[in-house]
Amino acid sequence: MARSGKDDEQLAEYGESEAAPNPVWFKPIMLGLMILGLLWVIVFYLSGGNNVALPIPGIGAWNLVIGFAIAFVGFLMTTRWR
Repeated sequence: MARSGKDDEQLAEYGESEAAPNPVWFKPIMLGLMILGLLWVIVFYLSGGNNVALPIPGIGAWNLVIGFAIAFVGFLMTTRWR
């Protein structure tokens, strides 16, 4: 059975209720942020967790907040992943 060209054109178009797929960079950035946040927290705990703690010395437990915030942004991105 022959097909008309109309079906092919409809596959490429997105309706108002349908969302377009994510760009190619979305998934690596999302995963990268989650991993970076996890590594930030791990480095903080392994360095001792006092005022000279890495990754940013001198801010103490705020390193935990920064690490969790970075990971949280990655997790928020998962809600927009298609």
